[in-house]
Amino acid sequence: MLFDGFITVEELSQALSRLGLDADISDLKPTIESYIKPDETGLRFEDFAALHKTLDESFFAGDCECDGSPESDLEEAFKVFDQDGDGFISAVELQNVLKKLGLPEAGEIEQVEKMIVSVDSNHDGRVDFLNSRT
Repeated sequence: MLFDGFITVEELSQALSRLGLDADISDLKPTIESYIKPDETGLRFEDFAALHKTLDESFFAGDCECDGSPESDLEEAFKVFDQDGDGFISAVELQNVLKKLGLPEAGEIEQVEKMIVSVDSNHDGRVDFLNSRT
């Protein structure tokens, strides 16, 4: 599996399973595919965000401790990666999360560093919450 900018139905199913959220792929597939744009192989980030928002509203309305805003959702997701709570995601922290998800990209720190560089707007070798959204 390569970092191609898309999340396929299979990749999402595997990630959910590795996080202990086993779901039947046949149940997931129609919903996920409805968010995939024509002629694309999977979800782009904005498609995934729309899917997440819809599922969150459908299944967890009122159960979330966040305020439900996109900003709050992104901040909660950011905290998953910011393992030491310093406000930044380093290549090592990203690699640790990728390992937990069982993704092959976690195998080589150089590959993970390339992922960080692709979104590191101030070129300090890490991603902070404010710069991760621009």
